[in-house]
Amino acid sequence: MISLDWTLFLQFGNFIILLVLLHFLLYRPLLRIMEERRQATEGGHERARELEDEIQSRMKAYRDKLHEAKTRASEERAAMRTAAAEEEGRILGEAQKKSSAQIKSVRDQVAKQAEEARKGLRSEAEDLAKQVASKVLGRSL
Repeated sequence: MISLDWTLFLQFGNFIILLVLLHFLLYRPLLRIMEERRQATEGGHERARELEDEIQSRMKAYRDKLHEAKTRASEERAAMRTAAAEEEGRILGEAQKKSSAQIKSVRDQVAKQAEEARKGLRSEAEDLAKQVASKVLGRSL
């Protein structure tokens, strides 16, 4: 059986002293190391979150710049197409004017040559008519 005498109080005192010694020699350093590791881990997590936020902001800036460059390129292409269409219209207009002038010149030349040919044919027709009449009439006109 357990007797309640002064040794119980001595053991209880020893237990309290042991708890105090263990607290200062073992638990405090262990708790300090665990707290340092927790802070380091949380610091690492925080740094990872900061890096992730920075990456996301840089990706957004990259996407914005890429979109802006594509928009600018589309605008420049449209402007170049418009300029090319205007240049094409101008060149075609000039070519059309030149071809119209050449066609008019050729028509005028053909008309002039046709008129000369008519005059020549009229005089020949008159000569032939005189010859035919002279032969039919048997005398010269």
